[in-house]
Amino acid sequence: MSARENILSRIRAANASLQSESNAQSAVKRIAEHPRGPLPAMAWDPLQRFIDCSIAAASTLDRVDKLEDVPAAAARYLTGNDLPVRGACWPEFADLDWRGSGLEMQARPANGDDKVGVTGSFCALAETGTLLLLSGERQHATTSLLPETHIAVVSSKRVVVCMEDAWDLLRKEPGQLPRQVNFVSGPSRTADIEMTLVYGAHGPFRVHIIITDE
Repeated sequence: MSARENILSRIRAANASLQSESNAQSAVKRIAEHPRGPLPAMAWDPLQRFIDCSIAAASTLDRVDKLEDVPAAAARYLTGNDLPVRGACWPEFADLDWRGSGLEMQARPANGDDKVGVTGSFCALAETGTLLLLSGERQHATTSLLPETHIAVVSSKRVVVCMEDAWDLLRKEPGQLPRQVNFVSGPSRTADIEMTLVYGAHGPFRVHIIITDE
């Protein structure tokens, strides 16, 4: 028997075993239960941990009371860093008073000419300072990926402890997994060339997180 035939025969034997009723039921049960592996204690305050880890990942942060305060917070960041004040935002933010804060944000997918993109966040992971973004008809993935500056809005009530909690929330709320799930931990970076850290290699140069208390 050739090596190829040996490998294929072992795969067929394994598949035949999995097709038994008891094994099939066991597999379905395990998938439905979503068992977790070993986890550390993680006894810290989730919001403070998220803030600390986000800063360590080179994100910047601001905190506001309510969603209506987001344009003013975005304007503070952009004008304070001499950055463009025009860009694209997710449709959920279309009715905010951007012009009143001196900004021009259009509710549409970002393109290659946009320097600023404003998105929401499905939730945030305290353990690693990571944002979880979903893609969809009104949640354009390009808005967080193409612009040089990504401004992400997240509610303090949507900060979960760890990735396992984020997946549990994702299975529970939308009812089914979206086509795309993006995890954002600070700006894009690479040190592939001579171990020199370069920002903006595969995405935004900057990630600014605005935390709302709503």
